[in-house]
Amino acid sequence: MKKYLPLFLVLGLFGALTVFSAQAAQGARESLRICAATLAPSLLPFFVLSNLLSSLGLPELLSGSAGRTMARLFRVSPGGIQAFFLGLSGGYPLGASVVADLRRDGRVSRDEAERLLAFCNNSGPAFIIGAAGGVFQSPRAGLLLYAAHVLAAVAVGVLFRPRQAPEPAPSGKAPPESVSFARALPAAVARAVGSVMTVCGYVVLFGALVALVEPYLRLPAVANALFLGFLELGSGVTALGGLAPTPATLAAASLILGWGGLSVHCQTMGVLADTDISCARHLAGRALCGLIAAVFTFLAAQALF
Repeated sequence: MKKYLPLFLVLGLFGALTVFSAQAAQGARESLRICAATLAPSLLPFFVLSNLLSSLGLPELLSGSAGRTMARLFRVSPGGIQAFFLGLSGGYPLGASVVADLRRDGRVSRDEAERLLAFCNNSGPAFIIGAAGGVFQSPRAGLLLYAAHVLAAVAVGVLFRPRQAPEPAPSGKAPPESVSFARALPAAVARAVGSVMTVCGYVVLFGALVALVEPYLRLPAVANALFLGFLELGSGVTALGGLAPTPATLAAASLILGWGGLSVHCQTMGVLADTDISCARHLAGRALCGLIAAVFTFLAAQALF
């Protein structure tokens, strides 16, 4: 019976979408508007540049120059710095994609990949500063949210580090060589477009599902945003629109950004589908990141806002 639970859940959602098709369609349209007006313009350039940096050899350069620092701070192998920096610069789910590639290439063990996933799959500056900061109409708020997000990722990485540095993964392949700019640019654009379309696909799906329950919510504005953010990142952040950037509202935004929403977790499971990496530590890491970022933000906002 247990194995049929996902089937029954999907059948229930299918029935709800059929009965309340008008509400679902309105939610999907609103999600498409968010994708066109906010997500695609803010994410696509960063996705392209992040893929270019990876193809042109920056991760390998960083691994050489900062690998020892990473090993001391997080106790991960030097290759883990790729996931950490690209995850913080490119946003969900780029960090998870890099971790999956490292595992497929045999450059990290399964245990290390799961630890990396706990703190390397993060929201990027494009969304936090551009989209979340835009919600509060305050670039300073966006910078504060991103700084808190980075500090929380570092804190989670330290909390999840093992007692000893990891042993080199067996049968690791050599890092991929950098390619020419002429070859890297078209590939980076194609991959970035695919990533943004995938993100927007999940946003539209969860937007339609959120629309089924949102009319029945009778919650204060911040609580409503937190509930929506638990399900879908963009909807939760957008629900904070019109509110002043106070310590409480900014802390709520940090919690939503750190958790990422069930939509992000579904994206991550899709990225890891053909690997042996478990998502358990990713869930724990995202919850911790959200809570730590919210505390950092609340304390800092007391002095800045």
